[in-house]
Amino acid sequence: MYTPFDLSGRTAIVTGGNGGIGYGMASALLASGAAVAIWGSNPAKTQDARERLAAQLAAAGGDASRVHAITCDVGDEAQVEAAFAQSLAALGGRLDACFANAGVSSKGTRIEDMSLDEWRRVQRVNVEGVFLTFRAAARQMIAQGQGGSLVATASTAAVEGAARNSHYGASKGAVTSMVRALAMELARHKIRVNSILPGWIETDMTQNSVDNPKFADAVLPRIPARRWGRIEDFGGIAVYLASDASGYATGEQFLIDGGYTKF
Repeated sequence: MYTPFDLSGRTAIVTGGNGGIGYGMASALLASGAAVAIWGSNPAKTQDARERLAAQLAAAGGDASRVHAITCDVGDEAQVEAAFAQSLAALGGRLDACFANAGVSSKGTRIEDMSLDEWRRVQRVNVEGVFLTFRAAARQMIAQGQGGSLVATASTAAVEGAARNSHYGASKGAVTSMVRALAMELARHKIRVNSILPGWIETDMTQNSVDNPKFADAVLPRIPARRWGRIEDFGGIAVYLASDASGYATGEQFLIDGGYTKF
């Protein structure tokens, strides 16, 4: 029987898993049999997400104990190390996949008005957070000696010009470059490294934009799929990249944007 997407017995960490795209990923990973630790910087929101995911699992006849909530600011080295140790203990001492999904958005600032603090705010989470998360995960996967999958959430801003978002675009471009370098570096350890580039997805982070009629009138006609993306659109790619089905895929950018960048 061909069952490459069965994640039973597998483990995963999803940073920013308490909402948006990360929640969609975590939900699909759990539904496919994995045990998952979701990280979030807001303790109440992260615990609420865990409870909702656990309820979904229980309703489907699954084991609600497979989902764990961890509080972590991914831009803080000490917190990442502590959260990783806590996650590893909760997941039975093993890690098979790590999704560095946590990120912050920009404030739509023109370059001439941008402060250094604003530039660094975005890089701290979007670049340094991925580095710190991947470093911890890579160390564990190398020690295990059985390979694994590292996945970073970037953005179409990494490959397109995003006016008033130069710091955000720079952060996501850096992530895709990091992913390509690590794919080469870690291949000998059987660790695959890939990035996901979401287009316009309806989440709490983008709600102000997608609810703006002027913005919607300008952007929706440029999306061939003629709709905003949904968090559920990221379940399949998460399961694929965590599974044996993607065993020969590394260093890639997976665009999930309804055709936006091809129009």
